[in-house]
Amino acid sequence: MAPPSPARSRERLDRGARITVALLFGAWLIDYVDRLVINLALPSIGEEFDLSRAEQGLAVSAFVLAYAACQIPGGMLADRFGARRVTCWALLIWSAFTALTGFAGSFAILLVVRFLFGAAEGIFPGASMKAITERTTPGQRMGANGVVQSANAIGAVAAPLIAAPLLTHFGWRSAFFTVAGVGVFVYAAVRLWLPEPLARDTEHHPAPAAGGGARIVLRSPAMWGFAAMFFGYDIIVWGLNTWVPSYLSQERGVSLTSAGALAVIPAAAAAGAVIVGGRLADRLQGHPRKIVVPSMSVAAVALILMATASGTVAFILWMTVATASASLSYMPVYSVPLRSLPPELTGAGAGLITFGGQFAGVIAPTAMGLLADRMGFGAAFGFLVLGAVLAGVVAVATPQDTDSFRRSLRLPQFADGIPAPLPVESEKA
Repeated sequence: MAPPSPARSRERLDRGARITVALLFGAWLIDYVDRLVINLALPSIGEEFDLSRAEQGLAVSAFVLAYAACQIPGGMLADRFGARRVTCWALLIWSAFTALTGFAGSFAILLVVRFLFGAAEGIFPGASMKAITERTTPGQRMGANGVVQSANAIGAVAAPLIAAPLLTHFGWRSAFFTVAGVGVFVYAAVRLWLPEPLARDTEHHPAPAAGGGARIVLRSPAMWGFAAMFFGYDIIVWGLNTWVPSYLSQERGVSLTSAGALAVIPAAAAAGAVIVGGRLADRLQGHPRKIVVPSMSVAAVALILMATASGTVAFILWMTVATASASLSYMPVYSVPLRSLPPELTGAGAGLITFGGQFAGVIAPTAMGLLADRMGFGAAFGFLVLGAVLAGVVAVATPQDTDSFRRSLRLPQFADGIPAPLPVESEKA
């Protein structure tokens, strides 16, 4: 009997997949909290080191520059050394640099530490997505990834709730020490309890070695199209996460604690939207433009209304609509490549797409800081509309299903409708 197609519709998660999702949800949650704490601390850091808004944005961009640069190498490392091993390396190293952020004695030292912190976190996304791919079937994949990636939005809720009281009562440095300790705990849990990859049929012709296959992925215009789509999405995410706390505090007179509480509303909406987007991507078996184009159209309108809002309530309302709409696109951006690439290449593929998004984090914080300094926050938030437009336009041009994607990459290693795998060995670190 012919093996089932990888394009089959969504399936329920089995026990191993559920454990994988729970552990990697925790890893992504602390990953996102670690990187968002500095956004809440920017006003205090700027005051201590006498920084302009553009310089404060540079502190965020230093992290993202390294984070973006390490996405593709991180995926390739996971393809070569195993997803579990690279995930654990990343967790341990970035937790150390989170703690070191709290010891920074000058702006220059802060930039160096945040750059190295970004490099450590940068190897994580490709490895974690590869870990999910190896422990789920194609019909489970986007749903599982959607739950895991919802940790980003939940992290946007958790970060202010955890960090704001620490910043208020103990100073900005204490927040970094606290989340570093949690990171070490999550590292231990992933190392001890992450299940082994699923056993896979090895009778088909073997796929190319990771290095040769990675070159196919990196030279693919289609893959760079998905990366550009994620770039547009993350312009919105990085811009809002970096500057909304400062805007509410400095322009609206909202206390840091209250600003953190207000941020819970759009973040919670985004978390639900990421999960829904993952399930829709499984149900549609890809076809990203069916989700990305309408969701980004709504997000663009909501961002314009947010940027021109006259009151705090209206600002939060339109921000909630914008973030929820944009977040529906998160998993559909990854859907076709992660459903279609053989597991041996998903690290490189996920790393390339994530690189596109994180490169947006190099640009958005500093560009918006400059706009806020020279033209005000209305112009800075208006800049985010460009991200929604770009994502929607690129979604129309990318391959929409597994067959068209495989043809665009000219992958010879598929047989009987499914990717031909390499033998799987234990990944124990």
